[in-house]
Amino acid sequence: MIIGVTGGIASGKSTVARAFAALGIPWVDADEVAREVVEPGEPALAEIAARHGRRVLLADGRLDRRALREIVFADPAERRWLESVTHPRIRERLLAHLERLQARGAPYVLLVSPLLFESGQHRLVDRSLVIDVPEALQIARTAARDEVDETQARAILAAQMPRAERLALADDVIDNGGDEQALAAQVAELDRRYRHLAGSHPPR
Repeated sequence: MIIGVTGGIASGKSTVARAFAALGIPWVDADEVAREVVEPGEPALAEIAARHGRRVLLADGRLDRRALREIVFADPAERRWLESVTHPRIRERLLAHLERLQARGAPYVLLVSPLLFESGQHRLVDRSLVIDVPEALQIARTAARDEVDETQARAILAAQMPRAERLALADDVIDNGGDEQALAAQVAELDRRYRHLAGSHPPR
């Protein structure tokens, strides 16, 4: 069984994944896989460089993420093109990672993805778990973590799927607006539920 874990910026997705990992549950980070597919030597990076030239490459040949981000934020057509290049490759690699983890015999595995719903990755999972925090806390955490001002943090938040829409799509929700003990209790309860569901879940 695969559980998709998602949430808005600074909601604590990695913190929750580490809490599940402490209970013996492995996880795949879609952000890490997204970085893998644009490493030097990867076909996706070659396609991006062919389209945009040296302006999207650093001196060492790696992708200049900031330069590419500025291009795709300014032009929705460029964002769609980039997604057409990267998303199929990300999906293929995610499936390979998930299959390797499943083969190790864990009762269930996590797919942690900030764009679980937006990218269509929710179709790879059996249940979706949304990590939810109040927007004011998201803004404060984002400003502190990414060293941006409140206006920039609000702009980042506004570019994401609305909180209410994300919650409406969730099978399960963790409220990460409290302390570590409250979070651990919610993770432990969901772990028990998922282990029970996995026991009656047909193999893929």
